[in-house]
Amino acid sequence: MNYHILTLFPDMVLNGLNTSIIGRAAEKGLLSIEAIDIREYSTDKHRRVDDYPYGGGAGMVMQPMAICDAYEDLCSKLEKRPRVIYMTPQGKVFNQKIAEELSKEEDLVFLCGHYEGIDERALELIATDYLSIGDYVLTGGELPAMVMIDCISRLIPGVLNNDVSAEFESFHDNLLEYPQYTRPEEYKGMQVPEVLLSGHHKNIDTWRREQAIKRTLERRPDLLKDAILTKKEAEYLKKLEEELENGE
Repeated sequence: MNYHILTLFPDMVLNGLNTSIIGRAAEKGLLSIEAIDIREYSTDKHRRVDDYPYGGGAGMVMQPMAICDAYEDLCSKLEKRPRVIYMTPQGKVFNQKIAEELSKEEDLVFLCGHYEGIDERALELIATDYLSIGDYVLTGGELPAMVMIDCISRLIPGVLNNDVSAEFESFHDNLLEYPQYTRPEEYKGMQVPEVLLSGHHKNIDTWRREQAIKRTLERRPDLLKDAILTKKEAEYLKKLEEELENGE
């Protein structure tokens, strides 16, 4: 996976991503992270890349020229036109399913807007995907890009020390992750569930699935409509829902 980030703040994204798990993955060559400074493609002597919006209004708008030139230069180097993801609150909300789809790409371009946004013509020319990390507005697209890259990278084989963990954590089968415990067995009078100490892997797996279903019902019931459940698990969910309705 090769990430190419079109940004006004290359140090911000590189300093954030070249640490911890993602940074180690980059050192191992499992992925690469390139921050392309849009200002480098400005023809203005002061390297300006923004101007006042036509029609009036507050703030400044990023001009199309430097953005498109930066992308076209990248395409020439790659000898292909990779997907361009534009971070915007107007986009589809990013989720694990989208991350899984994007993780199959070889190259991804993240276009980070700033100020009051980007001239629409640049978006029409190069943007292929409009994504958001939530229904709120940030000062720029760098933080959303970093969030998405972190999420996508976890799905690349070898990035996590234990690849199984990426498969069974939150949102696998559209369920939240089950509770986790480690040593000590007792802390402030609170015990680790006995089943986890039993060594009986089938019972442990069953308990974890039931806990995942229960936690999803309690915290994110909206996910359950698309959850992948066995017949037995669906019956368990129905029982929990009945108990909830009865106030038990």
